[in-house]
Formats: sequence, C-alpha cells, structure tokens
Amino acid sequence: MTGLRSTYVDAARAARTGLDRVGLLPRLDRWAHRSRTGLWARSLLAIYDFEDLAELGVPWWTFESIAWVDGFLGARPDARVLEWGSGSSTLWLAARAGRVVSIEYDADFAALVRARIPDNVELRVVEPVPAGPHGPSARSAKVGFEHLEFAPYVGAADDLPGGWDLVVVDGRARGACLAKALEVVGPQGVVLVDNVERDRNRDAVLALGDSVDVVWTRGLTPCLPYPSGTALVRRR
Repeated sequence: MTGLRSTYVDAARAARTGLDRVGLLPRLDRWAHRSRTGLWARSLLAIYDFEDLAELGVPWWTFESIAWVDGFLGARPDARVLEWGSGSSTLWLAARAGRVVSIEYDADFAALVRARIPDNVELRVVEPVPAGPHGPSARSAKVGFEHLEFAPYVGAADDLPGGWDLVVVDGRARGACLAKALEVVGPQGVVLVDNVERDRNRDAVLALGDSVDVVWTRGLTPCLPYPSGTALVRRR
C-alpha cells in the first residue's frame, strides 16, 4: 500500500473509531441502510476492511454496475457466477446467485472470506508462482507482483464447467483473466471488469474491439472518495 493510500486508510479507520466512541456510528449505519448516499458515506470508513465492508453488504464496484448486476441476477435466481478476486462481492453475489465459485490468490485473505461464506460458495485458493524466463505468462502490473506468474490462477477456470452466467474479473492479471472469462462465459452471459479507470484494464477491454458489446459505468463507488469505473462486457 502506498504512503498516501495508507494515510487515507488510517484516517478513515480513525474517523470510524471516533464516531463509534461518541455514539454516531450507529446513526451512520442506519443512514447506510436507507440510501445510496448514506451507504457510500459509511463505506468510506470501511476501505480495505473486509469485515466492515461485508457488514454493509456491498461489492466494491460502481453503484451503477451494482444496480445493473442486481437486476441481471434478479431475473436468474439460479445463476452460476465465477469470480476472480474474493471479498465482500463474494457474499453479495452469494445472496443473489445459485452458485458462486471464487478464485483467490491470497491465502491469508481467503481465510477471512471463507469464515463468512454460505454453502453455495466455493472458494479456491490458487497462489502465484515465481515467473520463469519462458513458458506461459499471465502477469500482474501491480507494483510488487511483477515477478510472479499468475497462469495457474487464470487457468483455474479450466478445471470448472463453463457456461457461466456472470464472470467477475476483479483480482490480479486482469487482462489474462478477461481473455479466459470470454472463453468460459455462457452465450447470454456477462463479464464484469472492475477498475476500468486504470489504463491497463480499460485497454484490455478496448482491445476486444467489435467482438463484444460494452456498458461502461463510471461514478460513485463504495469506499472511494473519487469516481471509479466498471465495465460490463458481452460477446456479440
């Protein structure tokens, strides 16, 4: 975590502690359950805190994409969902889908998520391996991950039946995960790609060209004081 980001997270947690101490946090929680603005304001205090964000019951995507997926899954109560990158989204999806399989690269974080998942969720941990000079390459551009190979993590989808109704790309090596997602998503399915405000993720979607239809969403997002972007991709 960068210095600026760490400072922001520390400030958010200090604010949450202060509000709780003076008895205002429960009021903010009640506001969060009544309105999107309240939920967004309360979520700012839950940044990088899985337990707190899970209690709020919201994924870390744009609110526009959350509403879109909520409607999509609402018409498909038995939907099968595949997800790269577990977290509060896993719990939110589990409440709306028939089955969720989440592929996670961080074993320690997966242990936190696993303690809360319901029976319709399967959480698979596939850790990266040291990258070699040759062979398959699915890399993450995130600082500190450059020398790791995520091909096993991406390829974990090949061990599962295809035809997914929804595939969520919200972990590491998102370009490689997006390519794999389009192989395994069903004919009427949707691939969600988060954080397309970042050049590398947006470019991965744009590189698909006319082979897909894309709904680009940008705006208010849980936990963030600035607008973010989430793309919803369908094969043509």
